[in-house]
Amino acid sequence: MTTSAKPRKPDWLKIKLTTGEPYQELKQVMRSKTLHTVCEEARCPNIYECWANRTATFMILGDICTRACRFCAVKTGMPTELDLDEPERVAEAAEQMGLKHCVVTSVARDELQDGGSSIFAATVKAIRNRLPFCSVEVLIPDFLGKKESLQIVMDANPDILNHNIETVERLSDRVRAKAKYRRSLELIRQAKEMKPNIPTKSSIMLGLGETFEEILQAMDDLRAVDCNILTLGQYLQPSPSHLEVVRYVHPDEFAALKIEGLNRGFSHVESAPFVRSSYHAHEQVKSAEARTNSLREESVK
Repeated sequence: MTTSAKPRKPDWLKIKLTTGEPYQELKQVMRSKTLHTVCEEARCPNIYECWANRTATFMILGDICTRACRFCAVKTGMPTELDLDEPERVAEAAEQMGLKHCVVTSVARDELQDGGSSIFAATVKAIRNRLPFCSVEVLIPDFLGKKESLQIVMDANPDILNHNIETVERLSDRVRAKAKYRRSLELIRQAKEMKPNIPTKSSIMLGLGETFEEILQAMDDLRAVDCNILTLGQYLQPSPSHLEVVRYVHPDEFAALKIEGLNRGFSHVESAPFVRSSYHAHEQVKSAEARTNSLREESVK
């Protein structure tokens, strides 16, 4: 019995480290407020660039996830508490950082009746109270398909509703824990039904063994539920105990997939090896708005 050799990491996946004053200052803000960021917990390769540019993705509901997805570096187990003061501390940190676009995500809290949706809503409201001109994007779990939990989040009127399908349908059960591909699509559909004017967004990791045709099908599935923004990035194995990388996708293929996505009607597609769901989030919003407005003007002509 033979095993195939692991693919060698290519030169285009080298990271430039930037740990200057903005990075250190942002790290101090997070520690002083006892907050977590997905940038650190998920070992995001863009942390140095994003923190140097004073952008970060807050991770609420603690740092212990009730799921054990095989791609994710966040700690798993059974959380022991719920911090009701966390939304206000996130808002204080956002104000201190002077953010114009704030991304809020969380671990999965399946043991909670509402999955933590009320804390998401409270965080959106707290940020708006302190920073009325700051747009707020929420990257939510699937709440086990509970529509009432999603409604709580949508009633807080986030500027963007983000939920990641993570991979193509064939690989979903192997890659994700408890989450279901079709349930994720249904969540995005329901979000659009609840608040048609709030843009929806999703993300797919590449390099887990999916085919080009399967990626295109996933795009079509997302567009069928009116998902507006798509991000595509390279999966990187966070530790030896996680799923191995099957292949490293060339930047040219990412560029081709961006064109495919735009041709399918996404208002914005961010597609490159280091792209993550929240990478250049503020720029994604502006680009999506500009493209949507342009398409509207063309349809009027």
